[in-house]
Amino acid sequence: MVKQRFPEAEDRMFNRVFICMKCGGRKKGDLIKVRAGKVKCRKCKSKQLRPIHKEHK
Repeated sequence: MVKQRFPEAEDRMFNRVFICMKCGGRKKGDLIKVRAGKVKCRKCKSKQLRPIHKEHK
């Protein structure tokens, strides 16, 4: 059974949230800045970030 999610919670958890490809750290930022390489991971200083998945695979 899937729980209902509120739109406010969806935005807070998934909107503008990116995951580091090296260490798995989370970072909030704008998509344009992430694609331009201006946003770095807090932990490992990597610029390789991906959007967070909304569903578990």
